[in-house]
Amino acid sequence: MSEEPYFRPVRPTRAYEAVVEQVEETLARGALRPGDRLPSERDLMSQFSVSRSTVRQALRVLESAGLIRSRPGDPRGAEVLPYSTKNLRKPLERLAGRDGISLSELIQFRMILEGSANRLAARLRTDEQVAAIEAALERMREAIDEGYAAFGAADVTFHDVVAQAGGNSLIQVCGEVVRGAVLALIEDKLQRAPDSVALMRQSVAHHAEVVEAVRHADLIRADRLARCDLYEYYASYVTEESKPMLQALLEE
Repeated sequence: MSEEPYFRPVRPTRAYEAVVEQVEETLARGALRPGDRLPSERDLMSQFSVSRSTVRQALRVLESAGLIRSRPGDPRGAEVLPYSTKNLRKPLERLAGRDGISLSELIQFRMILEGSANRLAARLRTDEQVAAIEAALERMREAIDEGYAAFGAADVTFHDVVAQAGGNSLIQVCGEVVRGAVLALIEDKLQRAPDSVALMRQSVAHHAEVVEAVRHADLIRADRLARCDLYEYYASYVTEESKPMLQALLEE
């Protein structure tokens, strides 16, 4: 008795998107696992009732999303890849960059993420990770004299190291995306600020407080420092009407 097909026919209008959707649904419910193979192109054409070009377009989309690996001419079909948090980056970047999401929402989300990252790091860090966080802070100090671009890169590294110490890769990926989205909206203003050096020094002082809280395993202070520092740094860039949604995260 032949196996039941994984997929069902789709309508020909933008059919490759429907193919992609069905494959993603099949992967999400675990019917196909990492290392398994999709049916061959010919079988996919039959199951979906679409053309070879539609199947190939769908496979390209799935491969670019990091869900499968397809080798031209391989008769076994595309291989299902293991899940990776890297697969979240592109959809998160598209979501964060949409016009419907405001700067204040992005800052609020960043306050939640970085507060949680600091808290986890304060609880779970090793001595080696504390040393790595201290080294990242020292690099931020050095970068002040090198300009905003170098300082921004050092700041990203600092937060990545803190997130790594907390052990949650989802927080790390989401934090990277949200930081990038926030900076994309206000980077020109930061670079042109007449007191940019003072702002960088202020940022280093705040980050030094985080290091102390993490070193002494002060979870509550580490969490609160992230929220307060981000509010102080970015509040002037949002409207007065938006500030209460940020201030709500500062309340005990």
